[in-house]
Amino acid sequence: MTFRFESPWLLALLILPLILAILPLITQRRNRPASLRYADIRFAVQAGRSWRVLAQPILPIVRLLVMSLIILAAARPQLGQAQEVIKGEGVNIVLALDISGSMASLDFEPQNRLVAAKKVIADFVEERSYDRVGLVVFAANAFNQSPPTIDHPVLLRLLEQVQLASDLKIQDGTAIGLGLANAANMLKDSQVDSRVLILLTDGVNNAGQIDPMTAAEAAKSLDIKVYTIGMGKTGQVPMPAHNIFGQPTVIYQESVIDEETLQEIADVTGGLYFRAEDLTDLQQVYDEINELEKTEIEVTTYSTYQELALWLMTPALFLLLIELLLRKTVLRKIP
Repeated sequence: MTFRFESPWLLALLILPLILAILPLITQRRNRPASLRYADIRFAVQAGRSWRVLAQPILPIVRLLVMSLIILAAARPQLGQAQEVIKGEGVNIVLALDISGSMASLDFEPQNRLVAAKKVIADFVEERSYDRVGLVVFAANAFNQSPPTIDHPVLLRLLEQVQLASDLKIQDGTAIGLGLANAANMLKDSQVDSRVLILLTDGVNNAGQIDPMTAAEAAKSLDIKVYTIGMGKTGQVPMPAHNIFGQPTVIYQESVIDEETLQEIADVTGGLYFRAEDLTDLQQVYDEINELEKTEIEVTTYSTYQELALWLMTPALFLLLIELLLRKTVLRKIP
C-alpha cells in the first residue's frame, strides 16, 4: 500500500491558514482596544464571563480547520496498491560453497576466505530477484543448507549461519565431487529450462566417494551448466592458529587449487572456470556470472489508487455548517 498526493504543490496553500491564525495575535498586540475607567469594577469581576464569551475563539479555529481540510482535499490524497504481473521463468541456481579448514586463510584481508565468499554471494543473491536459489556446503561431506527458493531473506539468513568445518566440529576435507553431486541433485527435478550450478572451492578434491568428473558428467546429463571458481592465492598463505600457550597467532601454510579439474568440470557442462585471488576478483566473477545468466522475466506493474478527498470534504462541510449555525445563533455577536 502506498500513499500520495496527486497535486502535492497545492499543499503550499496550507501556509494561508497558518498566516490567518497568527495575524490576529500580531494585530492584537499593536492595536489595544479603547477602554473606560470605572471607579469600582469589583461587581464586573465577580460576574465572570459567560460560556458564550468563552466559546467565541472556537469559531475562527473551526473556520481555519475547514480551510485546511479543503486544501488537503484539493491536493487529492490517494491510497494506492501496486500489483506485479510476472511473465516468463527465472533461472534455477544452486550455490555449492566450500567450508573446509583452508577457507579460514587470511589472504582476503581483512576477512578470511569464507567470510569474503559469503558477502559476495549474498550480494549476488540479492541481484537475482526472480530466481530460485539453493545452497549446498561441503567439507569432507556435503550438506544441503537450503533447497532452491525465491524466499531470499530466508536463504540469506541460512547463508549467514554457514561456518567452517572446524567451527562446526565436523570432519574436515574437500569433497568437490560430493558437493557437486548434491547441488546437481537439487536441480534434477527443476522444470525450468535454465539450470545453473556455481561451485566455489579453494582446494583439491581429497574426500568423498564421488569423483568430481563423474559428478560433472551427471550434471551434464541433466542439462545443468556448472560455473567453477577457484578461490585464493597459491603458495604460502596466512592462516589463524594458536601457539603453545593457547594465544591466537598466524602461521603460513601451502595453498593448492586443482584448477585443471575445475576447468574440466566447467568445460564438460558448458560453463566457465574463474579464478579469484582477492575480494575484487571474486566480486567481478559473480558480476560476470550475473550478466551471463540473464533472467527472462517480464514484469508489468499495475497501480490502482483510491481517492481519499471525500473523507476530508465531508467533515469540512459538516464543520462549516456547524460554524455557520453557531455564528448565527448562540454565538452570534450583537453590533
